[in-house]
Amino acid sequence: MGKYYTNEYKEYVAKMVAEEGRKGTEVAYELEIPYATMMRWVKLYNEKKAAEQSGEHITPSELEKLKKAHDKELKALKEENEILKKAMH
Repeated sequence: MGKYYTNEYKEYVAKMVAEEGRKGTEVAYELEIPYATMMRWVKLYNEKKAAEQSGEHITPSELEKLKKAHDKELKALKEENEILKKAMH
């Protein structure tokens, strides 16, 4: 009997290849997954992404991008609040 991988794990591995731009052969070697199996996961992930355009699970690099964008927006809003407070007085 072969190994069983959860759907979350399959999606995480597929994101590493599809969105982070890592080479499939390197990821397969690092995680000890057959290359053909992993590429099937990537193909299914790309089809799923094209069909529904939703992001339930995000990679660490996606999380960093979102965090930076939120921090930038928060800083701009705080500056705007300070300007408004000064204008009120």
